[in-house]
Amino acid sequence: MNIYQKIKQIISEADGVLIGASNGLSIAEGYHLFADDAWFRERMGDFREKYGIYCILQGMAVSYSSEEERWAYFSRIIKEKCLQDEPTQIMKDMYELVKEKDYFVVTSNGEDHFIPAGFEEERVFEMEGKLTEMRCTKGCCDEVYPDREAVLRMAEAETDGRVPERLLPRCPKCGGSMEVNYGEYSSFQGKKNWQEKAARYQGFVNRMRGKKLVILEFGVGWRNQMIKMPFMQLTAAEPHAKYITFNKGEIYIPDGIQGKSIGVDQDIAAALREIVKVG
Repeated sequence: MNIYQKIKQIISEADGVLIGASNGLSIAEGYHLFADDAWFRERMGDFREKYGIYCILQGMAVSYSSEEERWAYFSRIIKEKCLQDEPTQIMKDMYELVKEKDYFVVTSNGEDHFIPAGFEEERVFEMEGKLTEMRCTKGCCDEVYPDREAVLRMAEAETDGRVPERLLPRCPKCGGSMEVNYGEYSSFQGKKNWQEKAARYQGFVNRMRGKKLVILEFGVGWRNQMIKMPFMQLTAAEPHAKYITFNKGEIYIPDGIQGKSIGVDQDIAAALREIVKVG
C-alpha cells in the first residue's frame, strides 16, 4: 500500500475530518502573498512603483493617499485572486475527499476559496477574516457584508489607480467608509461573527472527542500558533486521531505524535490528485 492509498483509507475510516490551511495552500493555487512574481509586477506594477511594495501583503499594509486609491488596490486583488469563476482543481479534490464526512475547515487564508468549491459556509472558520467581505472602518457594529458586487463595480471603473468616489462602499449602519474584513488575528477575536465561527470550531472538536478524527493540514508553517500548534496538541490528546500534514519542503512532526502522523513532502495539488484517484 503506497502513501496515497494509506491516506485514502484513513480518511474513509474516519468519523470526522478537520482541515487546516495556510499560505502554502494559497501558493499551490497560484496566490502568493509574499512574492514579487510576474503576476504582481504585471498587474500591480503601478502600485509597486509608486509605493515601493514588492508583494501583495506589503500593499495591504500601505497608508494610501486616498480611499479611492486604497479600494483600487484591493478591488484589483480581490477580483483577480479571490472571485473565481471556477474553483481550482486543488479545492475540488479536497472537497471530494471529505464531502461525505463530518468535516470542519480552519484557515488563515483570506481569499475565500473553500465555499465556492462546495464546502458549507457553516463549516469554515476564516481565522483572519476574508477579502470577499467588508466591515465598517469605524467599527460601529459587528456586521460584515459581502463585497463582490462593490468590488466588481470598482474594478471595472478604476482609472489610473483610483476608483470613482461615487462607487466607494459605505456602511449601511452609519454611512462611514468600509474596509476589507481581513487583518491581524487580534482584530477579530472580539467580533460576533468571529466568535460564532470559533464556537462552531470548538463544537466540532468536542463532537470528535474519543472518535476517529483525521486532521489534514495544508501548507501550514512549523511555527504557526493559530492552526498547527492546536492541531498537534489535539492529535496528542486524542487516542484515535491521525495527523496528516502536506507541506512541500517543510514537514514538521513532533516526536510525541510521530506514530500517528504522516508527512507529505510533495506538491499539494499533485498529492491531492493522487489520493482522489485511488480506487
